[in-house]
Amino acid sequence: MDTYDKRRRQFMGNSAMALALASFGFGLGDLAQAAPAPASRKGAPPPATGGHTSFARMKTVKTDVLEIAYAEDGPAKGPVVILFHGWPYDIYSYVDVAPILAARGYRVVIPYLRGYGATKFLSPDTPRNAQQAALGADALALMDALKIDKAIVAGYDWGARTADIVAALWPERVKALVSVSGYLIGSQAGNVAPLPPKAELQWWYQYYFATARGEAGYAKYTHDFARLIWELASPQWHFDDATFDRSAAAFDNPDHVAISIHNYRWRLGLAQGEAKFDALEAKLATSPTITVPTITLEGDANGAPHPDPSQYAKRFSGRYEHRTITGGIGHNLPQEAPEAFAKAVIDVDAF
Repeated sequence: MDTYDKRRRQFMGNSAMALALASFGFGLGDLAQAAPAPASRKGAPPPATGGHTSFARMKTVKTDVLEIAYAEDGPAKGPVVILFHGWPYDIYSYVDVAPILAARGYRVVIPYLRGYGATKFLSPDTPRNAQQAALGADALALMDALKIDKAIVAGYDWGARTADIVAALWPERVKALVSVSGYLIGSQAGNVAPLPPKAELQWWYQYYFATARGEAGYAKYTHDFARLIWELASPQWHFDDATFDRSAAAFDNPDHVAISIHNYRWRLGLAQGEAKFDALEAKLATSPTITVPTITLEGDANGAPHPDPSQYAKRFSGRYEHRTITGGIGHNLPQEAPEAFAKAVIDVDAF
């Protein structure tokens, strides 16, 4: 096949995919409209970040199910911002965001999700469950344990979904929301419909995790797997070994593999959740409107599957704004563009 023919076929394939995505509709579930991943890590590096390597304070607090480890910065009596991380990342996604917000007077709380870092289950008998409602309930329990009546909530990836859930189900506890990739609340029923093959390809790890081989592979190669996801999801982010290693330590949590596998299997209806979350999941399955003031963000080089902003804008009924952050910014937006992320938190607080 000559070079011209290869380019022609590639163009036709990309055009067909674009038409399929546009016509398919997809809705707003986890398997939402997926933007194609950039093909390489070439290009100008994103703007330099603050270069912090540690947090002001590390603490723990007990809820009914977990002992949650969290980082904290800023004045104890300042307005609260809770920042939720994603998979396969950790609290260091916010290591440069936290001091920016603390300098503006915010009390910043950044918890390790269940299955990450020093967060641990209080009982060996508790199901290692990572359905979306469980993570949302963890966030609410954290607020209760820390006696936080109301907070700005923000996140990306699993963390954006968690922040969305808290804002949707308990709006009286949320002052405002910042969500990377927008509205990520889904349902098992909504994930049944298949996507065009090129969109399904982006979810390769989800299907891999559905197998015994995938679970064993993730357990054996956890750090290598995470690093590959970082590279694919943020193709223009030139992180160094030290940056990755700081976060990779969080994956040594004894429940990390079980939590990761359960999350993706539950989405496809291949794993059971807990009955105590059935009522919450029923509410989430209706795609509830989020009424609190919201800013959604997207990086211009996000290589992970993500919905187009036009698909979810109508899910926010309060004051709302979307921002696309340019400069080669990928999936881990707060770590790649901490100034832009912090600015969104500060700005949404003024809505």
